[in-house]
Amino acid sequence: MENDPARILIAHGGGGTAMQELIHEVFVPALGNHFLEPLQDSAVIDELMEDRLAFTTDAYVVRPLFFPGGDIGRLAVSGTVNDLAMAGARPLYISLSVIIEEGFPVEQLRAVAQSMRKTADEAGVKVVTGDTKVVERGAADGIFITTSGIGIIETELEISSDRAADGDAVIVNGYLGDHGVAVMSKREGIDFQSEVESDVAPLAGLVQEILSADIEIHVLRDPTRGGLAAALNEIAQSSEVGIRLHAAKIPVRPEVRSACDLLGIDPLYVANEGKLIALCPLDQARKLLSIMRKHPLGGNAAIIGEVTSDWLGHVIMETEIGGTRIVEMPYGEQLPRIC
Repeated sequence: MENDPARILIAHGGGGTAMQELIHEVFVPALGNHFLEPLQDSAVIDELMEDRLAFTTDAYVVRPLFFPGGDIGRLAVSGTVNDLAMAGARPLYISLSVIIEEGFPVEQLRAVAQSMRKTADEAGVKVVTGDTKVVERGAADGIFITTSGIGIIETELEISSDRAADGDAVIVNGYLGDHGVAVMSKREGIDFQSEVESDVAPLAGLVQEILSADIEIHVLRDPTRGGLAAALNEIAQSSEVGIRLHAAKIPVRPEVRSACDLLGIDPLYVANEGKLIALCPLDQARKLLSIMRKHPLGGNAAIIGEVTSDWLGHVIMETEIGGTRIVEMPYGEQLPRIC
């Protein structure tokens, strides 16, 4: 089964090359159109009204449903809000579809719903429509959630993964890997001296402050499935540029790094749910960094690399001992079922 090309594997949902192959071989040929073909996290629709709209959808199957720092409800709202924000949109409305397993505790469902409301209020969005289905015991692993969202793009900037330019600075808004490690530590019963909490949060407010600052933003991406490595590889390939990272400048908590060492994984490939990558011209990077650091969700922002005309389509990293290595696109997901 593991190597059967006629069957779906866990790797096909991991945000790496396996998922890209599935999308290009199955969904794009069947469903392709000019809105879908850019394959961004949000479609940009420019033919309905004067302002452009962003539209996105995502499904959430995280296990466990409740984890340090969050739960599936906060994850679902934040993920959809963040996908809209990465297109430069101000998120407005969300739809909610819930598949519930027979026997699921009503109190847990109520807690998830209340968490979604709290997160929606935090993000300034409303849940305006939805659907509920119940399936037989054993068919849904508790609860699966799908959210879709609509936002309005008020900036004139064209923000997309194919707009990275030679000389751009690569900036992240804080520590990487927190979400994936928080979920896995809860799932596997791993204890740390200080508990690692998920970074899950809606980033719309931070993005709106960035967009109002007269900075030439080229790319915004949230490094979720596949982590920083997958997101930057997608940018490098879409823009046909190289990206050089500096290992010493990438913010990772010591406890997250220790957990990754224990689990045998690289923090660069671990999912985040409250982080963004921003690319802008180098001469504007310090201004952008200052804006991020003044926001509650950007206090540990850092410039971690730059776009280069070398290594086109690839991400390379200068190691802390002076070497260089290629940061490859993952095939699947090192940590499944974390979003």
